[in-house]
Amino acid sequence: MIQTLTIRNYAIIEELVINFSDNLTIITGETGAGKSIMLGGLGLIMGKRADTKVLYKQNSKCIVEGVFNISPYGLQAFFEQHDLDYEAETSLRREITPSGKSRAFVNDTPVRLGVLKELSNKLIDLHQQFDTLDIHDATFQVKVIDAIADNKKLLAKYQKEYGAYEATKRSLSKLIQQSQDANKETDFLTYQLNELTDAGLEKGEMEALEMEQGRLNNAEEIQRVLGGAAVQINEDENSISSQLTDFSNSAATLVEFHPNLPKILEQFDSILLEIEEIGNQFHVIAEETEHDGERLMEVNERLSVLFNLSSKYHVQNDEELVELRDELAEKLGGFEDISERIEQLKTKVRQHEKQLLETGKKLSEKRQKVRGKFEKSVQNRLSQLSMQHARLEVNIVQTKEFMPSGIDRLRFLFAANKGSRLEEIKGVASGGELSRLALCIKSLVASAIPLPTLIFDEIDSGVSGEVALQMGIILQALSTEHQVISITHSPQIAAKANTHYFVRKKVTGNKTTTFVSELNQEERILEIAKMLSGSPPSKVAKENARELLGC
Repeated sequence: MIQTLTIRNYAIIEELVINFSDNLTIITGETGAGKSIMLGGLGLIMGKRADTKVLYKQNSKCIVEGVFNISPYGLQAFFEQHDLDYEAETSLRREITPSGKSRAFVNDTPVRLGVLKELSNKLIDLHQQFDTLDIHDATFQVKVIDAIADNKKLLAKYQKEYGAYEATKRSLSKLIQQSQDANKETDFLTYQLNELTDAGLEKGEMEALEMEQGRLNNAEEIQRVLGGAAVQINEDENSISSQLTDFSNSAATLVEFHPNLPKILEQFDSILLEIEEIGNQFHVIAEETEHDGERLMEVNERLSVLFNLSSKYHVQNDEELVELRDELAEKLGGFEDISERIEQLKTKVRQHEKQLLETGKKLSEKRQKVRGKFEKSVQNRLSQLSMQHARLEVNIVQTKEFMPSGIDRLRFLFAANKGSRLEEIKGVASGGELSRLALCIKSLVASAIPLPTLIFDEIDSGVSGEVALQMGIILQALSTEHQVISITHSPQIAAKANTHYFVRKKVTGNKTTTFVSELNQEERILEIAKMLSGSPPSKVAKENARELLGC
């Protein structure tokens, strides 16, 4: 509920502060004094667009701020969604600068205008003559009937299942799309996989083949160089190894003449053995190596296959080809799994639908049970408000479609006059009829729905006397469950206020300024008397005012 409204530099309002009653606040005042202008200011924090024309002083900014107690409305998720600090006492502020720039704030945090509008619409239900009211809205109409039917727990169960159902359907749709994409891709990927699999790829094969290719291409040179080296090392009559052996033998006769010679000759003999072994290995390689044209052709062909595949698939070597082959196999295997997962999700969707249908039918049955009683109650209240022939009918049709609120298509049909055809509310009710209908409906569900602050602007337009009195009684009853603010010209309604504000204007020079003051008991008697008979009020009017106020 709104606790305080502050308006600065707006239209003909220089500055005003209003503290609202938790129950029924009535605002009365002189014609043209700015009662509805106050609602225009409030409209700024409800997201209404504005420009510098609204500025009272063109060189100062306009500020409208409302302080609300939002604890009853369960808005924590909204604040979390928009990354705002949740506070039970929340401030909504709108500023219009002289340059025309608009800024919006929630608890002093800047927000987009759309966020401010969405939040304020959850907190304020503003009814103005000829406005489009939320009783037109099918969602609100369902909420009304569910409140009367006490469907809160059952609806919560349905909506939880509905959320799971929608999530499963989204997953299924995504998988089906993936499957369709996979079907287009499968043939091509299968061709690629078969090509790489048929190639018999092995990591490191390309490097080994390139080495073998070099060996085969240089076979004669290998034989000449290594074979000649083997002969010079071990096989010639005056070979390197024989010369070194002779030297070792000669040096051995000198070991007694120097203490280091035995160790040196031991090292020398070890090196001699290694040289002889190297010569033997050169000989083996030279003997094993021969030019094999047929094998060279095989190696060249194999390398050509591997090089071509590497180029085709834009990889560097056979290791990356093997990795690509394995990735393709895994991807195609995943495609095969999709069909099974699709069937599983289809089964899950059918299970959700079965549960939704069961719960949806229970919701529908409870709605049907309260429909007649609700229609009769609305008609009785409309009769109180001088609409004796008005009729409201709740049309409920079960469908095969699952919707967030159930399986019913529900709409209110209305006829204001005897003999008129029942039609949807929009377009068949005048502003006054619509306001009275809204008042009747909302008064019936006041204890069941956490309605926001209800503001009625001249809901009494066109009514007086007993009808206005009955309207005041309904507003007063409604205010025991919800905060109600009403701008009125009716003394009967004004008399029901818990808090009564009077709006007046003052002309100073060429400036007109709006002032608002809270009336005490004696001031209320005088104001209501004026509303009854004019100014100055008669003695009888004052007595009537006291009677209306019960004092």
